[in-house]
Amino acid sequence: MSRKKPNIIITGTPGVGKTSLCESLALSAHLKHLAINSVAKERNCHDGWDEKLKSWVVDEDKLLDAIEDEVKQGGNLIDWHACDLFPESWIDLVVVLRSDSAILYDRLKSRNYSEQKLQENLDAEIMEVLLSEARDAFGVEMVIELLSNTTGDMEGNASRIELWVQQWQQQHGSVATEEGRGT
Repeated sequence: MSRKKPNIIITGTPGVGKTSLCESLALSAHLKHLAINSVAKERNCHDGWDEKLKSWVVDEDKLLDAIEDEVKQGGNLIDWHACDLFPESWIDLVVVLRSDSAILYDRLKSRNYSEQKLQENLDAEIMEVLLSEARDAFGVEMVIELLSNTTGDMEGNASRIELWVQQWQQQHGSVATEEGRGT
């Protein structure tokens, strides 16, 4: 089945603005926002709650089975802190959002992250762990790194990705109409 719209992973360390960007893009680019933490919870794709990390332990096999049909149709923004579990054939672009560590620290602190969780996430950002994982899983040609420190950065990132979506649709014969539906 040929997709009329691309699938894009928006990834990065918690607090870099993945969800805000996805919510904006879902409206402006007429794509579906798949917030993986919510999907895992709503569709029972987890092995329970990790009290120490204060997060769901996602069962990746269940998750992939739960979203496979809709992702194969295209037009999804996949919002999660990891990307290497998704089959390359499902994905057209991987966007890794990055943030200055001082800004990220303030964002995570405002979420009341424990010191351990805060430090783990800062270390991951500083060491470029998610960027490296994305490049290893999808190759450098499919991965773009975007700075996400300010509202202006987010707006610029949204515009850049919208333009990419339009170009993808033109190249794949599914030019969007004014209402955003593929033809």
